[in-house]
Amino acid sequence: MSYSYPIDEQYWSKEEIIDVVNFYSMIEEAYEKGVSRDDLMLAYTRFKQIVPSKSEEKKLTSQFEKESGYSSYRTIKEAKKAHPGERIKMNL
Repeated sequence: MSYSYPIDEQYWSKEEIIDVVNFYSMIEEAYEKGVSRDDLMLAYTRFKQIVPSKSEEKKLTSQFEKESGYSSYRTIKEAKKAHPGERIKMNL
């Protein structure tokens, strides 16, 4: 990984930063190895608690996709369609 995660150190607590980084890591893992749908949705729920604004979410996830090539939007869309207990494996 030779990129940085888009985070807001000015407004987020250390715990919130850790939770947002965990969400980005789950997106990466969905592309690289596959990830549990349930774990991903749990991480996304926490991400949405920290970033409730749709416009802010779009800004951050677009930055993440530009840096990493991994689409949070597509990954979460697939996870929402999947059944509990399934694994999510994304393709670039």
